[in-house]
Amino acid sequence: MKKQHAAAIILLVVAGFIVGRYSGAKRDNPRTTARRILYYVDPMHPSYHSDKPGIAPDCGMQLEPVYAEDAYNAPRAAALAQSSPGDVSIDGGTQGLLGIRVATVEKSGAPHLIRVVGHVVPEDTRVYRVNSGTEGFVRETYNDSVGVQVKKDQKLATSYTGETLAVASGFLAATAGVPGANGKDGSRTVPFPGTLAKQGSSSIQGYTDRLRNLGVSEVQIKQMAENRQLPESVDIVAPADGFILARNISPGQHFEHSTEFYRIADLSRVWILADIFGSEAQSFHPGALARVTLSGQGKTFSARVSNVLPQVDPATRTLKLRLEADNPGFALRPDMYVDVELPVAMPAGLTVPQDAVIDSGREQRVFVERSSGVFEPRPVQTGWRSGDRVQIVHGLSEGERVVSAGTFLVDSESRLKSAGQKPLEPQRHEKGVPRSNNEPGLTASAGKVKDTACGMMIDAAKAVAEGNTVTRDGVTYYFCSDSCKKKFGAQPEHYLALNPSERRHD
Repeated sequence: MKKQHAAAIILLVVAGFIVGRYSGAKRDNPRTTARRILYYVDPMHPSYHSDKPGIAPDCGMQLEPVYAEDAYNAPRAAALAQSSPGDVSIDGGTQGLLGIRVATVEKSGAPHLIRVVGHVVPEDTRVYRVNSGTEGFVRETYNDSVGVQVKKDQKLATSYTGETLAVASGFLAATAGVPGANGKDGSRTVPFPGTLAKQGSSSIQGYTDRLRNLGVSEVQIKQMAENRQLPESVDIVAPADGFILARNISPGQHFEHSTEFYRIADLSRVWILADIFGSEAQSFHPGALARVTLSGQGKTFSARVSNVLPQVDPATRTLKLRLEADNPGFALRPDMYVDVELPVAMPAGLTVPQDAVIDSGREQRVFVERSSGVFEPRPVQTGWRSGDRVQIVHGLSEGERVVSAGTFLVDSESRLKSAGQKPLEPQRHEKGVPRSNNEPGLTASAGKVKDTACGMMIDAAKAVAEGNTVTRDGVTYYFCSDSCKKKFGAQPEHYLALNPSERRHD
């Protein structure tokens, strides 16, 4: 009796183990738990739906269930079936994980801001060079360091030249007998040489021009005419208000003819040069206003486009855009870099984000969303670029959606897929294997052919076995059921008219 009880206990344990393992296997199988049936369809006529299992009323076949995940994947599967080499399929969840986003192709042409870096330089018509007119030596210099701001006619240095003294003596002799003019206080003074020249004294004008040519300033010439004394030295003065940019002089220095003493620039008005591409040159017109900002200081200035210089930079292949700007307070200094913003009206056109365009150097392309989660590569031709937008001249239509973020990930996947594609080769027609009604000369994929009456792909061998075939004008037609066969037999011309491609011989 005890042995029977022990055997029964062992059987119960084994049975419990088997049941537990079976139920665990069912729980571990996601297909048995995760798959949810949406409805039932006729396998030969998918347009027929039923919420309960049963028999199809048309062809008498068992209704098949349609699961939720199959219904979701069906559109993508159909799209991929018609895809081209290089097309990429990425579901929505994966797109989110990889940061892939899409954007709509838009038509825009509003004014845009072009931002470039400008380089401040002195205006060349406001740069003055003080040169020697003869040889001599420097006596003294006065507060003439580089960067010092000077005023017009301010004395910077003195020099001695023998030739100047000889010409100055002739000048005094020529003006000795010329009557003077009344000054403001009623005294008699020798007139300024310019006045003498107007009075017809050609010799005085000649001496005056020679003194100027030797580097004697207008102020010193006037002093000589007034005090009637030879100068002990020649004053070197600033020709205009400005800043000393260069100094090539020192006390006791001997100099030759045409030696440059100083270079002085009037910085009350400056130029700003910016590099632009040749394609952008037509967007800038003389007189257009721009805003100049000093980086880190927040100061802004107004500048006006002067010209686009014709020279091309041999290194960068860019053109120079020149702007003119007033310089109150001398905040803009030579060789300073500034930010320049120029409003430019771009022509209206289709635009996409710049990140949507992949430029390989030989071609430019984007990835267009053909259907949900399916992207195809498409070559495009681009136009102007402004901010984060680029114009598409050819290749896209307004309203299409393109990949705008994660483009290189999609491109990499597309290239991998294209590299793995093999060209499709026509298969030879083997005896005993039926041809598809719509693909002459190729074997039907997996023995599948099209039902001419209902349009479904069916098993040709099964149709032959069940006698659901009709031969007409040398062409064999296959049907999913006797009902479809009878429909075709009653109106063959009607169904052939709906499928004109099937009017051909094997």
